[in-house]
Parts: sequence; C-alpha cells; structure tokens
Amino acid sequence: MLKEKIAEIKTKSFAEIEKTASEQMLYDVKVKYLGRKGKLTEILKNLKNLDEKKRKTVGALANRIRMEIENAIAKHGREMSEKVDWEKEAIDVTLPGKKQELGHLNPITLVQRDIEKIFTSMGFEIADGPEVELERYNFDALNFPKDHPARDMQDTFWVKSKKESLVLRTHTSPVQIRYMEKHKPPLRIVAPGRVFRNEATDAKHEHTLHQFEALMVGDDISVGNFKYIAQQFFTIFFGKETQIRLRPSFFPFTEPSFEFDISCSICGGKGCRTCKQAGWIEIGGAGMVNQNVFAAAGYPKNKYQGFAWGFGLERLAMMKYKIDDIRWIESGDLRFIKQF
Repeated sequence: MLKEKIAEIKTKSFAEIEKTASEQMLYDVKVKYLGRKGKLTEILKNLKNLDEKKRKTVGALANRIRMEIENAIAKHGREMSEKVDWEKEAIDVTLPGKKQELGHLNPITLVQRDIEKIFTSMGFEIADGPEVELERYNFDALNFPKDHPARDMQDTFWVKSKKESLVLRTHTSPVQIRYMEKHKPPLRIVAPGRVFRNEATDAKHEHTLHQFEALMVGDDISVGNFKYIAQQFFTIFFGKETQIRLRPSFFPFTEPSFEFDISCSICGGKGCRTCKQAGWIEIGGAGMVNQNVFAAAGYPKNKYQGFAWGFGLERLAMMKYKIDDIRWIESGDLRFIKQF
C-alpha cells in the first residue's frame, strides 16, 4: 500500500514540476511534497510505526524517490533559468533610486514634544493615565458634586459597564489622583493626553482634543510658584517675553481658582486682531489644589500645598502655527499635515 502511494507521489510531483513556469511555483511544489508537512515527508515520519522489514524496504524507496524529486526540481530550475532573457531582466544599478516618502508629525505632536522638553528641563516628570476612566477618578476624587453639570450626557461620554461607572475622560486631571496615590510630596508632574467632550464641532471646538496638566505639591507651594513657572514656560515656548495675568474663577478641584491669560504673542500685548485688541489671550484654568482632592488621594488634609493648571494643546498649536480651524488638526488631510 505504501509503495503504491510513494509511486503515485513520484508521478504527480514530476507532472507538476514540468508545468511550473516560475521559481515561486517550483518552490510551492517542493514544499507540497518535500516540505516539513509534505506528502513524502509524512511517510518518512511514520516509518517508525512499521515493523523492521517493512521499514527498511519502504524507507529505502521513499528516500530514493525524495532524491529523484529533488533532482527533478533542480533540473527544471536550471532549464527555466537558461530561458530567461537576462538583457531584458538586467537592472541598471546607476539609475537613481526611488525617493522614500517621509511622514509629517501632527502639530499636536510637535507642540506636546516642545512642552514636555521644557517642563522636564525644569525638573518635572511626565505622567500618564487611561483614556477610559473610572467615574471616581474623573469626578468624585476631584471634588465634583454628584449634581455637577459636567457629569451630564451633554458633556460626558459614558461607557456602558456592568461593574463600575466608566467615562471617556473629560480632562487629564484624573492623572493627578492616580499619581498622588502612589507618590508622596514633594512632587512635580505634567500629564499630556487625549480627552473627550460630548459637544458639537465648529472652528474652535472638537469632541476629541488634547490637554496638558501640571501639578506641583510640597510643603509651601504658592500661587507665586505657579505664576513664575507659567511665565517661564510660555516665554520659552513662544520664544519671546510673555506675561501672565490671573482672573478669579471657580473649579471644584482647586481653591482658590483662577483663569489665566498670557500677553498676546502676536502683538506683544499692544492689541491686534488675534487678541481682539485686548493684548491678552485666555489660555486655561489653574488654582491651588483643594484639600479634599489631597484627602481623596490619601494625603492628610492641610499638610501640603500645591498648584494645578491645565490648558488645551490645540489652542497652543493654533496660536503657534496660525491655524484658523481646529477641525484641520484631526482631519487627516495630507495637504494640512505636510505643512509641518
């Protein structure tokens, strides 16, 4: 039975070898019959299951046929090679190569790298957290009351879950809590990342955007520390002297809280179309960390002080690169990306 099967393998393999018209086809025939799982290889693998007399007879036959197939493949390969018109197939090595297209970094990536470089030079660490966040970290631990409007579907993308309440994080502030749970003051971190808001898009608003969080905690950190670091950062970022202005505001996770503006990088504070003749441009929110936030992270109340501040990377990118519509940033349009 095995002898007939081996003879059949020889007949079929020789016929297929003769029909091959390319190196790939010839290689496929070799794999089919002589490969690791080839038809003739399977017979050779199972010789151990035969008695000694049959093993010797079948083994000798199978190995002889294997050599005949290998020789037939080699011979046919040489014949195909001789038929090739090498003058037509020749490659002119003096021809210039094809230019390799290089990609372009998104302006958000460029801005984020600049920011990280500046802050790490000032001794800050870079921290990160999940984009699908627990409600506890996104709202509860940051002192948001249960009836706060930011929790509504109008502002937040909620994720269905049977175990815990999940959201697509609405800000990068949850990274503060996650980091403080594992580290003790003094500390200084920055947390860049993508956030999500359930809102309509227009030239200045997107449902997917990027924020940059900064946190500094110690025994005697003050608003003065924040203002100095912010002023140094924006001066380096824009490459020109930049002033900071604070305005009272309210955020659940800071007390006191304030909005901060920077002097217009276009007109230097004199007034222009970009700043609407005000000389100042609103950048983000900041404040001294609320003691309830420290408590939620496991710190004793009234022992430490710190400031937290955040702003949108899109806004900085639009200012730095003169982008007039935020929707270009996430558009994927190569005409836009190739400018950077």
